[in-house]
Amino acid sequence: MNDEAFAFPRRWNWLFNGFRRYVLRYLRKHFHGVYLAKTSAAIPTDTLPLLIVTNHPSWWDPMIGTAISMRFEDRVHYGAIDATMLKKYPIFSRLGFFGVDVDTYRGAADFLRMGTALLGVPKNIVWVTAQGRFTDVRTRPLGLRSGVGHLAARSSQAIVLPIAIEYSFWNERTPEAFVRIGDPIRVADFPNESGKQWTVRIEAALTVTLNTLNGDAMSRDPERFTSLIVGRAGVGGLYDFFRRVRAFVTRQPFQPAHGGDAK
Repeated sequence: MNDEAFAFPRRWNWLFNGFRRYVLRYLRKHFHGVYLAKTSAAIPTDTLPLLIVTNHPSWWDPMIGTAISMRFEDRVHYGAIDATMLKKYPIFSRLGFFGVDVDTYRGAADFLRMGTALLGVPKNIVWVTAQGRFTDVRTRPLGLRSGVGHLAARSSQAIVLPIAIEYSFWNERTPEAFVRIGDPIRVADFPNESGKQWTVRIEAALTVTLNTLNGDAMSRDPERFTSLIVGRAGVGGLYDFFRRVRAFVTRQPFQPAHGGDAK
């Protein structure tokens, strides 16, 4: 395939913004909250393109990524998606997704060519769930696919940003989603590394990021997090009805949550 046959996804900003509003409402409905670890690294403020690499524990990951994108408001977001899925739902190409068939040589080559082109433009972000499959957050090693390392090696102006995601139940009926942003890695600082070496480096960085997030989530300490999205609290039904009655009788404010929330 020649370069002329390659074109960026025809991304519609108004559709992406509308989709993000829908995702935020959907997350509020199904999660008690989405939280960012306070130990997260600062987000790069320059215009260099970002290659964001995440682990892949759940079906929810793209939606959590969409919520995180609020922290990168001045950026243009793109993401890899299974080519078969994109054919079934072509509207996703208007949201910035591009199809990838990672199980074939041609698909891997297309991923590298598209990713390299996108990461050659300032302010662009390419999101990659580099494990390529659903994987438990406790699994070590993470087993990143080699394509992400080869993409980094070909993108000398980019910054690699590891982001870890984890889901857990704390004190509420609905789950919590936790996110930690790892330390950024400038590709230009390691100009002679091969794609294989970059895969090892990125996996090590994402492992550190995820290990730290695991510890924060296990602590069940809301003070370790900042709220990105506040969702539903309480159980509902008769249980919360009687709790409301008790609060009214004792002249206490009704608190639907069973535990503390992140600030």
